[in-house]
Amino acid sequence: MNRKTADTTLGNGLRVVAVLAPGAPLAELRLVLPYASTEPSCAAAQELLAALLGTGTRAPARTRQDVADRAADLGAELSTVVTAESLILATSVLSAQLPGAMDLLADLLLRPRYSEDELALAQRRAAASPRRPGPRQRLRRAALRHGFGAHPLTDPAGPRDVSAPASADLDALHARVVVPDGALLLMTTGAEPDDALRLVRERLDAWTGGPSGLTLPPFARREPRPGRIDLVSQSPAGQAMVLTAGPAVPVADPGHAPLHLAQLTLGGLASSRLARRVRDRHGLAYAVCADLRENRAGSWLEIECAGAPGTAGRIAEEITACLRELADDGPTAREVERARAYAAGFTRFALATRTEEASALAGFAAAGLPLDWLDAYRAELAEVTHRHVAEAAAYFFDPDKTVIATHDDATHDDATHDDATHDDATHDDEETR
Repeated sequence: MNRKTADTTLGNGLRVVAVLAPGAPLAELRLVLPYASTEPSCAAAQELLAALLGTGTRAPARTRQDVADRAADLGAELSTVVTAESLILATSVLSAQLPGAMDLLADLLLRPRYSEDELALAQRRAAASPRRPGPRQRLRRAALRHGFGAHPLTDPAGPRDVSAPASADLDALHARVVVPDGALLLMTTGAEPDDALRLVRERLDAWTGGPSGLTLPPFARREPRPGRIDLVSQSPAGQAMVLTAGPAVPVADPGHAPLHLAQLTLGGLASSRLARRVRDRHGLAYAVCADLRENRAGSWLEIECAGAPGTAGRIAEEITACLRELADDGPTAREVERARAYAAGFTRFALATRTEEASALAGFAAAGLPLDWLDAYRAELAEVTHRHVAEAAAYFFDPDKTVIATHDDATHDDATHDDATHDDATHDDEETR
């Protein structure tokens, strides 16, 4: 990415990265706030705050409709995204209206209003559609807990606060967690980067507070402890699911590129080994994939397969056999070249639009990577040899290093009670408490 940039941290702790996008009709802003659910007592309030942020301001007094009308006047779109570790405020605005958008953003951050009416509406919606962990989420939590130990991503320690937060609670939480120290603001705009930084200083210099502390701690282990976990339910499950967690390395590690190509041969392509074996040859699963997962907690290789009820055990066996086959023999040279071509094309497609580029650059910056990381990574992929990929497969695909978790219903399983687990999973829970 050979474009002019400016990167600085303001006196209030806000890191601002401005990227010149010549001729772009839209300016893109991504404000990334640490927002991991590390405190069970705040979980309900965090969910409501994320849903209501941007629905009103105190000065000037604005309702949700007023905010929407002001955004429309500016030609702006505002949205909020919550991930496992961040709250992201995304703004797209006509370049000429960037100062007005910064004014509106400053009002939402410094002078928010969480009205009782909006809060009551959000609580009614939450009550009408309660968010309970589904099989996939429960399976992932079980696999990660067994592999890496107790952690906020697996099972927050302690009871959740079941009392309904009031607007005063959201005001207090906003003051504590929607803060500049530890946050990142990335901007892509047609304005000169130094001019963009000056605009941010003018609008957000009065924003203070932080850091919030809502950051994911690292896993207790760098690599997962292997094992097998079987979750079953007396009620019809509708489908069988298998999810695994194996060792991996972060994207900044020199070993990531060979692992990435190995992961694509395993389950990242329509013609991958897993898809051909589990779906096409045996007809056991209709959804098959393998992904590299990473956040501040750690990195892991995750395989996920879904099939008809009663097939979880067979799917797990085939996944284990496929991992063993690739670990022992490695992928073919043709598979590696197919994966390399796919990865190279995908890295270019990821930055195809200004909106996608802004989101990607914000992700790189938040993860501590250079803004031109993707360009350098393409060069890394080109240098990876067949031997490098085979060595990565031999180490990371060893099934003896992998946690395998299954979910099926009791009518197709020998289990006799709801949410039962194999003894090894039960013992692991006792050990890691």
